[in-house]
Amino acid sequence: MIRRYRYGDPVRTDAIREQVPLTDGAPSPFRAERTEQGVRLSLKLARGEIVYGLGESARGINKRGWVYESWNTDDPHISEARSSLYGSHNFFLLSGERTFGVFVDCGERVVFDVGYSERDELTVTGENFDLWILEGGGEREIVSQFRRLIGQSYIPPRWAFGYGQSRWGYQSEEDVRAVADAYREAGLPLDMIYLDIDYMDGFRDFTIDASRFPDFAAFVKEMKARGIRLVPIIDAAVKAEEGYSVYDEGVARGYFCKDGQGEPFVVGVWPGDSVLPDVLNPAARAWFGSGYKMLLDCGIEGFWNDMNEPATFYGRKRLDETLEKISALRGGDPLNVYRETAGSVDALKNNGEDYASFYHETEEGRIRHDRVHNLYGYYMTRAAAEYFAEYAPDRRYLLFSRSSYIGMHRYGGIWTGDNASRWRHILLNLQMLPSLNMCGFLFVGADLGGFGENTTEDLLLRWLALGVFVPLMRNHSALGTREQECYRFGSREAFRGILRLRYALIPYLYSEYVKCALRGEMLFRPLAFDYPEDARARGVEDQLLFGGSLMIAPVYEQNASGRYVYLPERMKPVRLRDGRLAEEEPLEKGDHFLTVPPEEVVFFLREGCALPLAKPAENLESTDLSDLDWICFSDGAVSYELCEDDGESRSGVGSGMRTVLVKGVRT
Repeated sequence: MIRRYRYGDPVRTDAIREQVPLTDGAPSPFRAERTEQGVRLSLKLARGEIVYGLGESARGINKRGWVYESWNTDDPHISEARSSLYGSHNFFLLSGERTFGVFVDCGERVVFDVGYSERDELTVTGENFDLWILEGGGEREIVSQFRRLIGQSYIPPRWAFGYGQSRWGYQSEEDVRAVADAYREAGLPLDMIYLDIDYMDGFRDFTIDASRFPDFAAFVKEMKARGIRLVPIIDAAVKAEEGYSVYDEGVARGYFCKDGQGEPFVVGVWPGDSVLPDVLNPAARAWFGSGYKMLLDCGIEGFWNDMNEPATFYGRKRLDETLEKISALRGGDPLNVYRETAGSVDALKNNGEDYASFYHETEEGRIRHDRVHNLYGYYMTRAAAEYFAEYAPDRRYLLFSRSSYIGMHRYGGIWTGDNASRWRHILLNLQMLPSLNMCGFLFVGADLGGFGENTTEDLLLRWLALGVFVPLMRNHSALGTREQECYRFGSREAFRGILRLRYALIPYLYSEYVKCALRGEMLFRPLAFDYPEDARARGVEDQLLFGGSLMIAPVYEQNASGRYVYLPERMKPVRLRDGRLAEEEPLEKGDHFLTVPPEEVVFFLREGCALPLAKPAENLESTDLSDLDWICFSDGAVSYELCEDDGESRSGVGSGMRTVLVKGVRT
């Protein structure tokens, strides 16, 4: 039930893992036509049909009513007005009178108009792409078909499911120790501290600032002995500086992207003038991946890749032209000078003409960057993952990226970029989860508390109450914003209880994650996926099914005393109160208002299901996974498939699956 069509001359993306021959004829149910913008596919939408998917995008679970653009973009101002974010995930699922999936496999710009220009029309516009249409079965079956096509999702080590603290601004060993000390003194669980660009020597990749971290390997060992792993950032751009070994070697081997004259294309990023590794070139990709070795040799076991859209502050040639233009304006009308200079400077960042001015050397030949723009972050992360497999073939590493394309899900996870400390962004975090899962991305998360702007205690508590269920649980904030480590707020007991809940949930979260990765299933699902005949469930945008046993419904409004929840069947609420989990009386199908103070968390156990729970601990290594407590909602015995693999090896993934029978007691 899979059809594949080709338009134009698409560049291979390696997103698809199976060979499927091209189909002749019209791509029913679409109508195809050529316009000035490229190939335009269109179909009429029936009233009530839902469009799911498109991964990381700034609207709801149902994508109808907006226009989405696949063009990976570094822009921290995330709002509903945005059409593109950091990743491009070109899979969507139509659900209603017709149920089928669509994947537009293309590394260049694609526009999805989902009822924006015409309310009841969906259009897809691109120039060169493979169109995949998947039919047969319901929503979950079609997603599973697609997941089989694109390959198994990345599975990190179990410790990566712990809680991590990050901030742009941890500049030295002393800063990191202070964070670790404060978490431990407050009795707050912690597994990771992330290092942003300040640990590097002048923002140069694969270097350490020796004045701030005089013996980095010893410091990594010290932190790990305390149960805390350091996770450094790696940026895409390499400083263009003679004498810097990474630059010198890359130039000598021809491994950087080049302009039309065959010279390295120079852009501005954090180090200043920089060059971009040509990660679409297999040899250059292997070379760049080997750069991670110096940090791996220091004991590092996880990384986050950033600025890999690729983000550019300027193209060097365009910057020089702009400076000449500004200089020529000197002495003119002040208002005109302001208008001209502001516009010229703003246009330097992530400039489309710059992206069309440099090239990659690929297995298919020399290709201009704008034709493969959306693949760059994917191939940077692939570079790292492929080297990790060479460095330690049977070991799992933590790896996630800001920029991505479908296919990267096999190599690492993603975080959803530079969000802000806004209540609306909690809901946005929730709504992205099923869309990303459809596209293979299971190890996902947002910056809890918000990256930009200033958080508040209640906002952070509410966001953590969602984050305890999400695989990548990281509190991250920007330089210059309010410091938002959990110990800095007055409600330490509330923060302690919520973080301990995360560690209690690890047996369930890890088991469900591994099962979904190995079986091509979704960890987070819209209610309609499990209750297709329930018309009310089809409209729910702020609740999700989480694994096989649970439903989550976080509070995401300022000063809310609680929230209304729709139950598509009889369920048992489970509440975190005073640091302890308590089962409440089951609630019948329908709408219910639940009071939820900021220090509490409420979630729901489905009938006939069980939930394994670990005892509270300060990190994953000290969590006892052999002595579990259980919550059940059943009259009789309940079976649960528990994953008890070693949590570290590649070969051992899923080998510890065990079915546990637990006696249920209906309350």
